Amino acid sequence: MPVSFSRNTAELEELIGYRFRDEGLLAEAITHTSFQYENSGTQSAHNERLEFLGDSVLGLVIAETLFTRNRRLSEAGMSRIKSYLVNKSVLYDMATGLSLGKFIRLGRGEDTTGGRQKRSILSDALEAIFGAVFLDSDYETAREVILKLYAHRISDAMDNKRGYDFKSELQERSQALFGTLPDYRIVKQEGEEHRKIFTAEVYVGEKRLGIGSGKSKKEAQMQAAGEALDEISSG
Repeated sequence: MPVSFSRNTAELEELIGYRFRDEGLLAEAITHTSFQYENSGTQSAHNERLEFLGDSVLGLVIAETLFTRNRRLSEAGMSRIKSYLVNKSVLYDMATGLSLGKFIRLGRGEDTTGGRQKRSILSDALEAIFGAVFLDSDYETAREVILKLYAHRISDAMDNKRGYDFKSELQERSQALFGTLPDYRIVKQEGEEHRKIFTAEVYVGEKRLGIGSGKSKKEAQMQAAGEALDEISSG
């Protein structure tokens, strides 16, 4: 179902838990380049610069939170979890939960081709909003807004719960870095039929990057993927 456009930015402010002093910053944060291109005479700014700033603010907030919440996390572990938490999939999921698509100002062409539901547009707009909050207030306020929106996601990722998908992240990074998909192999099965323990290895190309075990093949593969991500981050 297409998302309808709303000019009610007060509703958006309510959703993110922050009231802007400079409404122009919020307007800039939700303005896509396609809108600016079609309305260059009336709208001078789009959200790419704010998205750049917001990405850095978000990264610092997540890094600081990981560093202070668990002193036992290694640099590689923090890097892996941070990479997951700031990726486009997580941002898109949060933006969808905020119904952000209906507030974004798009050009007609982008709007008619489903721009209000596009992953890149929504995730970039949310980062731009983080940048706008930072400029409109300060780091501590931006931090509060970000942590409220992230809610349980950080804890879930740190505890290796379902919110952290090691396999998906490894697939993305393997394709980006090596141009190939990871290959999972179940190398061992131990125990009785209803109490088996599986051991999995994951290879990228000919190199084994991780090994893991669990009560199911999926759990073993997820553990192996997590170890592989640590190997990539520390390599």
